[in-house]
Amino acid sequence: MSRARGVFVTGTDTGVGKTVVACALLRGLRARGIDVGAMKPVETGVSALGPLDALSLRAAAAVDDPLEEVCPERFALPAAPRVAAAREGRTVDLTRIESCFDALSARHSFLVVEGAGGLLVPVTAGVDMAELVRRLALPLLLVSRGALGAINHTRLSLEAVAARGLGLVGVVISHASGALSAAEHWNLDDLREELGPRLLGEIPPLVPGAEPPPDAIDLDALLQRTR
Repeated sequence: MSRARGVFVTGTDTGVGKTVVACALLRGLRARGIDVGAMKPVETGVSALGPLDALSLRAAAAVDDPLEEVCPERFALPAAPRVAAAREGRTVDLTRIESCFDALSARHSFLVVEGAGGLLVPVTAGVDMAELVRRLALPLLLVSRGALGAINHTRLSLEAVAARGLGLVGVVISHASGALSAAEHWNLDDLREELGPRLLGEIPPLVPGAEPPPDAIDLDALLQRTR
């Protein structure tokens, strides 16, 4: 079946701000009148409150898609999906993920899908997040942490993208760690220069509950590169 256009949001690490970036994309695309849906195929660290990342994504998309489709695989342990699933005597159901992805694709013209952790995080036996991206046939938006280590982590992730033949939409730097030191400022200047046109935006430090500026991500470039 025909699948919707979309983008898969991944990170150089966990806790880099993928959900903030994905939600910003969803709000920005909606503001342009695009019929956009959201998906978090696997979420770990899920408590009785539910899959909080997936709930945030669905709210940002302002859709009423069933949560079971938006986030089909959920586990309590805040660990890699394969590890969290094993602790519950389960495995991640890739067939279910692809079925839910197809259902959302049929309902929306564009999908924003957020991964768990980074590209090489194991999802199930023999399958990591990069392989899931390949199966869903989506281009990648890489979120990099605005802190020391960003250059190395970003380069390693971009090498993994190239080695696996995955499409890259671009990179967004996220200041999820808050204000920067002088060394981190210089580090990021170097990373920005190296990325060049691959840098699609930067999320500034945010107080809890605040949303990024509407122009924090270059949506024109993103839409052009996901055609």
